[in-house]
Amino acid sequence: MRRDPLFYKLFQQSSELLFDLIETKPENASDYRFDSVAVKEPKFEIDGVFLPPENQMGAVYFCEIQMQKDERLYERLLAESTLYFYRHRDRFSDWQAAIIYPSRSVEQSDLYPHRTFLNGEQVHRVYLDELGEVNSLPVTVGAIVLTIVDEAEAPEAARALIARTEQERLTPAQKQDIIDIVTSILVYKLTNLNRSEIKAMLGIDLTQEPRAIREAKQEGREEGREEGREEGRELALQRQRSLILRQLTKKVGALNEAIVDRFSSLSVEQLEVLGEALLDFTTLADLEAWLEAQG
Repeated sequence: MRRDPLFYKLFQQSSELLFDLIETKPENASDYRFDSVAVKEPKFEIDGVFLPPENQMGAVYFCEIQMQKDERLYERLLAESTLYFYRHRDRFSDWQAAIIYPSRSVEQSDLYPHRTFLNGEQVHRVYLDELGEVNSLPVTVGAIVLTIVDEAEAPEAARALIARTEQERLTPAQKQDIIDIVTSILVYKLTNLNRSEIKAMLGIDLTQEPRAIREAKQEGREEGREEGREEGRELALQRQRSLILRQLTKKVGALNEAIVDRFSSLSVEQLEVLGEALLDFTTLADLEAWLEAQG
């Protein structure tokens, strides 16, 4: 299971997930935007960045999902983070970084040169296997830990998470977000099942609206809430397209207008598949072949 695209999808869907993991949350956490940024001279891109609203001064959070050992990770991450902060000092009040590992065994071996950062308050290291059992954690954190649960145990853990979500004192929209996140995780883990089959396995009734939405209707607030949710989903889709387009450009080079137009017509499901498939692309021909196979 390639987890990087999954984490990017989850953070796009709910930026507050990062703050739940590192237990440091700004007051306007829900207003943060997950995106990638570029730094010129020298030119490089940082794919995982949480940005405060444009009109508000706040901290910028850099996030790295590290599922394989990289012996120069901290050299790169700290250099890029501090340089980006320097270039945009007038906009941000502080910078922090979070690195999410499946376990300590994946972490860079030589930590001594970075001891000041790693032992301070600016760099947060999260080891998913040390957070605890899925069912003992808050539902949002439990959903993230679900990404490293064995495939055979994942469905039962997911069903328990959804049951707990229904009982939590959350808004209907928040409940639906968590249910969508849990479903997305299983889609990535159980590649032999499609999204509808996974929802059926989790006990999500496909013939009815989710319970969270029914509750909102009963309270007489569904019309306005649904409009806001649709706008949020459209914005999340735009950000997903933008992120994948940037990743494609980095992998295979500049894209011509015809390919960009074809990319813009892809469905949500196709974008999810492309987000994982592009990791294996090496040339523009790989992308063209994949698009051709979509019909």
